[in-house]
Amino acid sequence: MDLNRKHKVSLRGASSGEMSRDALLAQVSQARELRSYARRANAAAIFIQRVWRSYIVRKKAAFEIQEEWESSLSSHSDTLTKSWVSSRVLRPFLFFIRSLCVQRQKIEPRDVHCLQTCFKILLESINSNDQGYNFCSLAVGTSEESKTWACQTRRLVSLCSFLLTECGYSQERMKDVLGVTALLLRILIVLTDPKSWKIISKQNFEDAETAGKMIVQFLGNCKSGYYTAVRRYIKSLTKNTDERLLITTSAVTLAIRPFHARQPAFVDDSQLDTNLAVEEYVSLILTVPRLVCCLPSALIRALKHKSILMPSFHTILILRDKLLTRISEIEHSEKQSCTTEIPSVGWAMGNIISLATVSENDFMDTQESNSEMFYVLYVRVIVTLAKNLLSQVEKVGTQDIHHDFEATPDETGKGKNSVKISFVELLRPVCQQWHLAKLLAASGKETRVIADKDASTSNKKGSEILELFDIARFYSCMLRIFCVLNPVVGPLPVLNMLSFCPGYIFSLWSSLESVLLPEDGCTADESSHKPAEASWYRRSPSEKKLKHLKNDGVNKWVNVLNKFSGKSPRPREHVEGTSDQPGSSQANESTDGGWDVQTLRGGPVGISKDVSCLLHLFCATYAHLLVVLDDIQFYEKQIPFTLEKQRRIASVLNTLVYNGLLRGTGPENRQLMDSAIRCLHLLYERDCRHPFCPSALWLSPGRTSRPPIAFAARTHEVLPTSDVFTSPSMGSVITITPHVFPFEERVHVFREFISMDKASRKMAGEVDAPGARSIEIVVRRGHVVEDGFRQLNSIGSKLKSSIHVSFVNESGLPEAGLDYGGLSKEFLTDITKAAFATEYGLFSQTTTSDRLLVPSPSARYLENGIQMIEFLGRIVGKALYEGILLDYSFSHVFIQKLLGRYSFIDELSGLDPELYKNLMYIKEYEGDLQELCLDFTVTEEFCGKMSIIELKPGGKDISVTNENKMQYIHAMADYKLNRQIVPFSNAFYRGLTDLICPAWLKLFNAHEFNQLLSGGNHDIDVDDLRRNTKYTGGYTDSSRTIKIFWEVMKGFEPSERCMLLKFVTSCSRAPLLGFRYLQPTFIIHKVSCDTSLWAAIGGQDVERLPSASTCYNTLKLPTYKRASTMREKLLYAITSNAGFELS
Repeated sequence: MDLNRKHKVSLRGASSGEMSRDALLAQVSQARELRSYARRANAAAIFIQRVWRSYIVRKKAAFEIQEEWESSLSSHSDTLTKSWVSSRVLRPFLFFIRSLCVQRQKIEPRDVHCLQTCFKILLESINSNDQGYNFCSLAVGTSEESKTWACQTRRLVSLCSFLLTECGYSQERMKDVLGVTALLLRILIVLTDPKSWKIISKQNFEDAETAGKMIVQFLGNCKSGYYTAVRRYIKSLTKNTDERLLITTSAVTLAIRPFHARQPAFVDDSQLDTNLAVEEYVSLILTVPRLVCCLPSALIRALKHKSILMPSFHTILILRDKLLTRISEIEHSEKQSCTTEIPSVGWAMGNIISLATVSENDFMDTQESNSEMFYVLYVRVIVTLAKNLLSQVEKVGTQDIHHDFEATPDETGKGKNSVKISFVELLRPVCQQWHLAKLLAASGKETRVIADKDASTSNKKGSEILELFDIARFYSCMLRIFCVLNPVVGPLPVLNMLSFCPGYIFSLWSSLESVLLPEDGCTADESSHKPAEASWYRRSPSEKKLKHLKNDGVNKWVNVLNKFSGKSPRPREHVEGTSDQPGSSQANESTDGGWDVQTLRGGPVGISKDVSCLLHLFCATYAHLLVVLDDIQFYEKQIPFTLEKQRRIASVLNTLVYNGLLRGTGPENRQLMDSAIRCLHLLYERDCRHPFCPSALWLSPGRTSRPPIAFAARTHEVLPTSDVFTSPSMGSVITITPHVFPFEERVHVFREFISMDKASRKMAGEVDAPGARSIEIVVRRGHVVEDGFRQLNSIGSKLKSSIHVSFVNESGLPEAGLDYGGLSKEFLTDITKAAFATEYGLFSQTTTSDRLLVPSPSARYLENGIQMIEFLGRIVGKALYEGILLDYSFSHVFIQKLLGRYSFIDELSGLDPELYKNLMYIKEYEGDLQELCLDFTVTEEFCGKMSIIELKPGGKDISVTNENKMQYIHAMADYKLNRQIVPFSNAFYRGLTDLICPAWLKLFNAHEFNQLLSGGNHDIDVDDLRRNTKYTGGYTDSSRTIKIFWEVMKGFEPSERCMLLKFVTSCSRAPLLGFRYLQPTFIIHKVSCDTSLWAAIGGQDVERLPSASTCYNTLKLPTYKRASTMREKLLYAITSNAGFELS
C-alpha cells in the first residue's frame, strides 16, 4: 500500500479533512458578507415599503385635499382676503398639484381645471387695489407673512418650470396647458416686478423691492429649474409659433429679469456680482441651437441689448473653465453626439455673434459710450468659445479647408450638412466688411475691461486695447471653423471679405514684418527701405485702418482688383525692370544667406501663438487674393505689395514651410502650415511664369541642411502621407517644397527614384537578366504610330520592360543591324515625332513664338483619339523612365494639369493670345456690353461643322452685361484652361503615371518638366561633348581627322549639331546634366579608307560616307583630310534618315 495514500492524522487528533486556517477565515468572511447583504437587502426593502406607503398616503391625502379645495371654492361666499388666498387657496393647491402632477410628470383634465381656477383667483388678487385682498401685500406684511409669501412664490416658480417643460413635450390638451402656463407666467412677471404692485407706497417700497429680489435670485438658482425648463421649451419651438407667442415672450422676459436686477453691480468693477442667473442663462439659454431663429424679433431686440450681452461676456471670461465644464455636462446629459451635432459651445458662439451683430446698424457704433469695452469683450469671448469648439470638432477628425465638402448620399449625411449649414448661417455677420471695419475702427483705443483671471492679473490697471493681434486671432478661428463646419464652400465667405477689405492685408503684413523681419535681421537688399517703413509702425493702428476704410481710396482699391488693363509683360522684362531698384534680385545673388529668415528657423514651433494666428490669417487671405490678381496688378501696378515686399513675403513663407516640414509641427499648427504652403506655392508658380525673385531666395533655407541625394530620395519614398506635418522628415520637404533643391539635384533625385524602382522590379522577378521579358515589336518606317499603338497600347505598366525593335524600311525589307538599345530610343523619338505633328490631329501648337504642344480639341472626334493620347502619355513616361530626351515641349497649361496645379487666368495668354486680348478688352470696356451681342457660349469648328457649347446651364439665353462680365471672363477662361483640356490631360496623365509615379513629377515646375523631357537648350556644348568623347580604331584627340571634325562641329548651325547628335545617339538633345551622363559614352571610331596614289596626288578626298551605331552611340568616321569634305559628307549622312544602311 502506498504510504502517501495512507490516512493521515493530525497531532490534535483531528482528521486531515478539517479546514486549514486560511480556508476557515475565508468561510467566516463569506458568511459575514452574506449577513451584511441580507441586512442591506432588508433595509432596502423596508425603505422601498416606506417610500411606497408614503407615496400612497400622500396621493390619497392629495386627492382628499383636492376634493376639499374644490368644494370650498365652490361654496365660499365670504369676503375675499389675502390670508384666504394664501392659506385656503394657494397652500392646499400647491400641495396636491405637486403630489398629483409635478411628481407624476402628468397633467389630468381635472388638474388643468384646478390650475385655471387657482391662477385666475391669484391674478385677480394681485391686480386688486385692496390691501386686504392683494396677495402681494403679504410680502410687505409681518415677518411670518413675508416668509409665507416667499415660500409660496418660489413654489410657483418651480410649478412654472414644470408647466414650461410640459408645453414642450405634452401633445394632449396642448391648448389647455398653454393657457394655464400663460396665466402663471403673467403672475410671476408681476410678482418679480415690485414696481407694478398696486399696493406699493413709499413706506413699503424697500420691503417690496427686497422681496422681489429674493424671488429673482431664486429664479436664477439652478434649484428652481427655470432656465432648464426654458431651454427645453425653446428647443421644442418651430417656425409656426404664433399660438405660443405670449408664452415665449413671457418666459424669456422672466429669464432676463435677473439681469436688470443685477445691473448696478457693473457700475463699479470692484463690486462684480457673479449672479448665478447669468451662469444659467449662458450655459442653458445661449447654447440652444438656432436660438435667434426660434424666437420672435421683439425678443431678439431685448436679448441683443448690451445690458444682457455685457454681463454675459464678463461671466464667460471670468468663469471660463467653470462654464465650459457646465456646458459640456449639460450636453452629455442630453446625450448629444459631437460627431453628428454641433457642440453646444458652438451654438453659444453662433448665438452670441448673431445677437451682437444682427446687422450693421445693430452692431454697436464706435461713437457710443463703452463701445470699446464691448468690442474687446466681444472679440475675446468669441475667441474663447471658438478655441473650445475647435478642440472638439478637430479632435473627432473632421476634414479641413482644401477637401471636398460634398454631402453624403444617405439621410444621415444630409442631416449633418443641414445642421452645419444652419450653424454657418449664424456666423454670416463675420463675413461682412462692416463687421471687420467696426472692429478695426475700435482697435488701438484704450478701455477698462474685466477679462479672465489671467488677463486681469497681467494688467494691474485693468486697461486693455483691442489690437490687430486680437482681430487676427478672431478671424483665424473663424477660418478654421468655416473650414471644418461649412459643408458647401468652406472658408470662402470669410476669405472673400478679408481679401477685398481695403488695406487690411497690408496691415497684416506690416505687423508681421515688424516682428519677423526686424531691422537687424532684415535681408540685405531691403535694409535701406526700413527707415521709410518705420514711420508706419509708429502710427496708431486705428488711424491707419480708419484712413483705409473711410477715404476715397476704398473705391480705387476695389476697382483696381476688378479691372485688367494692358498686356501682360513678358517674363524677362519683370526681372530687368526691377534690376535698377534697390533690393533687386540681381543685387541679392551674392548674398544667398540673406533670404533665410532667422526668426523662422525653428518653424511654427519657434513663434508665439499671436504671431502664428497672424501668419495663418495672412497666408490664407493672401493665397485667396493671389488667385484673382492678374499679372498687370501684380507686376506693373504692384498691388497690394511692391515687388520688394513680395520677395520678403516669399522668403518668410519659404523659411517657415521648409523648417516646419524639416523639424515637424504639432496638430495645432496644421492650419497654419496648410495656408502657408498654399500661399507659397502660388507665389512660386507665379515666379516660375514671370520671375520676380532671385533663384537664391528659393534655395536659401536648405543650403546648409540638404541631405545627400540618395538619402533624400529614399526618405521621400518611405514617408507616409499622413505624417508629412507631424513627423520631421526630409522626405516631406522634397514632397512639398522641392524648389529648395537646385534643379540639377532634383534631376538626380528623379533618376534615383527610377533606379530604386528598377531595383525593386528586379527583386520581384520582373527583370531577371538582360533581355529577359523584353517586348519585341516590328515597326514599319511609314506607320510608326499605328504599329506602336497596336502592339504596345494594351500592356500598361509592363512598358517599363525593355523593348526590342525591328524596323522595316519603306521597301518592306527589314533594316540591317541589331538593337542593343539604340533602335528602341530611335523608335520612341520617331513615334513622338509623328504623333505630335499637327497633321496627325492629336496635338496642335500654340500661336505663340514658342510653338508649344497642347492637345487639339478635334482629337475627341478622331477614332481612338483619347486612347491614342493616353498611349502617348505612356510613350513619354517610357522616355522619362529610360532617360531618353525628346524634341518636344508642352504648353505650361497642359503641364500644370499633369502636375495637379492651379492655372492662373493670365496663362491663357500663352495658350490663346487672341482670346486673352479679347477678354481683357471686355473687362475694360466702359460702354454697354449688350451692344456686343455676347452670350455665355463658345463656338467650336471641326471639319466645317460648327458646335455651340454653353459655358453655364442655359448660357445661350444669358446675355453678357456689365454686371456679369466678370462671370463671363472667368467662365471662358475656365473653359479654355480646364474644361476643354481636362479630358485629354486626364488621359495623358493615366498613361504617364503607368510608368512614372505622380510624386516624382511634382519635383518640377512646368518649365523644368519640359527641360526634363527635352533637355533644355536647342543646342549642344561642343567643348563638353569633346571632353566626354572616347576614340577607337586608331583615332586620338590629336589626330588630324579628329581636329577637323571638332572644327566642323563648331562651324555647324545649332540645328545641324542636334541632327548629328540624333544621327549618332537617336536623340537630338544633350543629356540634361551634360555628356558625362550619356550612356554609353559618345565614341568616334576610325574607318580606314584606301585612296589610289593618283587620286591623292590629284587632291581627291575619301568618298565614303560616315555611319553610326546608335546602340553604342558610335560615329564611324572615315579619315577625311579636308574640312569641306567632312562637312559635306556629315550633312548628307545626317539628313538621309537612315540607320545602319550607310555602314
